[in-house]
Amino acid sequence: MDVSIYIAIFLPLIVFWILRRRNQKYMAHQIVSRKKGRMQMLELAKKFIDKKCIIYTFDHSQVVGILKEVSDSGVLVEGSSAVEAVNLDFIVRIREYPRNKKGKEKSLILD
Repeated sequence: MDVSIYIAIFLPLIVFWILRRRNQKYMAHQIVSRKKGRMQMLELAKKFIDKKCIIYTFDHSQVVGILKEVSDSGVLVEGSSAVEAVNLDFIVRIREYPRNKKGKEKSLILD
């Protein structure tokens, strides 16, 4: 096989891997440097206790459930099958579960 074929196959993979590592390091730096925002997120999270919420984390995952407890280090979320603990440093956004005009929970959420 020609060397150019190997370059065409492996170069994009290497570039993708390097960019992903750079993004992970940047997000870790952001978490460490946002101590002031952590207290604000703590106070805001307390407003959502006993409500069904969608919690977004910085790695683009979502936790859906009823927010049960908020402490200095994290939140407890009771989902459909289990209780989950989410570190407060990783939370980017908390949103109350959307409802339609009749008050029922929406089945399709587009974010």
